[in-house]
Amino acid sequence: MITERKHLARPTRCGDLWRGFVDTLPLWLGVAPFGVAYALAARAAGLSPAQTLAMSLLVFAGASQFTAAGLFAAGASGPSIVLTTLIVNLRHLLLSASLAPRLRRLPFWQRAGLAFGLTDESYAVSVRRVLDGQAGAGLLLGANASIYVCWQISTLVGLSLGGLLPDPAALGLHLVFPLSFLVLLLPYLRTRSGRAAALTAGVVALLGRLTLPGSWYILIAALAGCLVGALVEER
Repeated sequence: MITERKHLARPTRCGDLWRGFVDTLPLWLGVAPFGVAYALAARAAGLSPAQTLAMSLLVFAGASQFTAAGLFAAGASGPSIVLTTLIVNLRHLLLSASLAPRLRRLPFWQRAGLAFGLTDESYAVSVRRVLDGQAGAGLLLGANASIYVCWQISTLVGLSLGGLLPDPAALGLHLVFPLSFLVLLLPYLRTRSGRAAALTAGVVALLGRLTLPGSWYILIAALAGCLVGALVEER
């Protein structure tokens, strides 16, 4: 009877998909201004509207797209652009590794699709429920799709309005992005290991940002936080 009740209470795959999409909607406030800003930066760098939109459709990685646009404007070579953006997105190895235990039984094409759409926002919204078994891959897919739709719309808005839009940073909208992640982080700070991991990652990221070139500090901070969190939890 208990097993049957649990089965009935579990959301369906379509329910997971819709819930993931809806739960990510509040984060559009932080994502959309950066999508618009990316379109403006890409056009200023000399990319055509088609190239700007194609990068959003096919690359779908905000930080990498900003980096690529800047390097393109500076006349960097193709290999250097690819290598730099690869470094920027190395943190996705950690995100994917944490989800692997729950998703490894999926067919390769499904895992590849989820990996393509994975973002910091969709990961933050879905990771707890996926790892706890409260939801399946549908939740992550819905969250991925939500951010993907937002990114394409905001890119189109940036291309359409161009110089009519003010600088998002001048309006303070750039603060929405990190503040939204702080809110998502709060549930993980209830445990000693979570607090230790967050504090370590924050300190290492700050020191790395001040002392290291490039974006390596992001990956280093994430690894340091994971290591300290795991050590504290084991003790």
